[in-house]
Parts: sequence; structure tokens; C-alpha cells
Amino acid sequence: MAGEAAAGAKNHNKYRRDKPWDHDGIDHWKAEEWKAEYMPGSLLEESSFATLFPKYREKYLREVWPLVTRTLKGHSIACELDLIEGSMTVKTTRKTNDPYIILKARDLIKLLARSIPAQQALKVLDDATHCDIIKIGGMVANKERFVRRRQRILGPDGATLKALELLTNCYVLVQGNTVAAMGSIQGLKQVRKVVEDCMNNVHPVYNIKILMIKRELAKDPALANENWERFLPTFAKKNVDRKAPLKVRKKKAYTPFPPSQQPSKIDMQLESGEFFLNEQQRKQRKQQEKQTLAAETALQRKEERRQV
Repeated sequence: MAGEAAAGAKNHNKYRRDKPWDHDGIDHWKAEEWKAEYMPGSLLEESSFATLFPKYREKYLREVWPLVTRTLKGHSIACELDLIEGSMTVKTTRKTNDPYIILKARDLIKLLARSIPAQQALKVLDDATHCDIIKIGGMVANKERFVRRRQRILGPDGATLKALELLTNCYVLVQGNTVAAMGSIQGLKQVRKVVEDCMNNVHPVYNIKILMIKRELAKDPALANENWERFLPTFAKKNVDRKAPLKVRKKKAYTPFPPSQQPSKIDMQLESGEFFLNEQQRKQRKQQEKQTLAAETALQRKEERRQV
């Protein structure tokens, strides 16, 4: 029986072969430069991408569009700015020899629509630079809480955002309901984690502290192949008790009937007989009530002095 079970078991290593071209010395993250001889012919079909931009970006885009056109022309990409519809379009031409450059151009117009300066956005055309647009609008339902958590990403005078950019080597811009980031793939993954944790009520200072520790550990070659979990801090969640309200209102017993109508000022005057008095009599009555109240107060204070 044991022999039959062993014969029936699958051998998963049966069809595996050695891969001499894949070894530990290869950097899988390295971006290879595209050369024109890789694709001698032209593309068979035209590919195009379009994106809308807000009204306030129209003036700036009209100023920088000649620069964008010249840069994309160097990559054999045609572009069009439609001010009537408020859209930007990029498309391939017969001279385009890089099939991936159209996706880079698509990212370029997305970044331009997200209020990123043209000089910075044009860097996305490089092979080593990528972009990521993180949508944070739907992560927090309460608007005031959303604004406070988005402000945490910036920090006081932009200090938190600057620290994040230095540690990840990325350009980060917080704009409305999105966070746009440009940089390497590893850096973009770190930025996305920090931003999403921040919107989930984890302060970015904690993640920045972890990134600083990882940066120092990466400098030591002896720790290159070790697990860094023992060096990283663990931040426990603190359940802070909510403050008790100053006035605790007691719940009244439920009754389906509406409350009785309160007596008006005229009703109270009729009940006390003040309604039938003239103005002089009312003044005398009020003065008499004041004198009576003053006499009672004086008598009460006199008794308190005797007790002392």
C-alpha cells in the first residue's frame, strides 16, 4: 500500500529545469534602456489616450504646452490640447518605435491634470521613473476627519511630506482627493503604504520612523540577508477613553401624547390678579416684593452670623 501511495504521489519537480540566465547576481528591478533596433518596423495600429483637466489649469497648460509638444515629439508621440472640451490627448505616430512610451505619455497628461508642474511631470518619460495616483477621497466618510488626516500627510510646514520624499526618493503632491507620487517602484510602494495607513488613522510619523531604521540597516552588508523584524519597533494601539459629557441628560419616559401647553405670560397675570392692576399699582407691588425678598435675605444672613 505504501509503495502504491508513493507511486501515485505527484512529483512537482519532474518538469523543472535549471535556469542559468537567472541567478542571484541579477538585479530584477533594473530598467533596461530601449533601443530603436529592437523594433525596426512601425506599429500596426494607432493607440491614443485622453484625460480631462480642471478649468483652473487651462492658463498654465497653454503656457507649457509648447514644451510638452517638443518633448513628446522627441519620442515620436503626437499630442493635442482641446480647450473647448478641456481635454489632453496623446497618440502614437508612424515613427513611434517604443511600444511602452504611449503609456508613459498617458501618465504625463494625468500628472499635468493633477497640478504637477510640467518640468517635474516630464521626468515620468524616463524608464526609471514611474508614477502612482492614490485615491484617498473614499477612505474616510466624515469630511472634517478626512481633512485632518490629509493634513497629517503634509505635517507642520510640510515637514512630514518632505521627510517622506527624502526617505523614499519620490516626488509627492497632495491635491484634493488624490495623492500623486513619482519615483522608483520601491519608493512608490512605500509612499502608498504610508498614505493609506494615514487615512486609516495610523500617523505617518510611525511609518517614517520604520523607514529611517530600514535605511540605516540597508547600509550594513552583514544584515543584507537577515530578517529585520527584530530591529523594527512595534506600535501598539491605544484605546483612549472618551471624555464624559459635562451634563448627562436623563431620558424621559416615552409617551405618545404631546406635552401640555405651557401657560403664557397673560395667563399667569390673570391667575395672580396682576392683569387687572394699573401701571402704578404694578410698580408698588414689585417694590413690595423686592422689600420682602431683601428682608428675608437679611434675616438669613443674620442667622448665619450667629451660628459662626
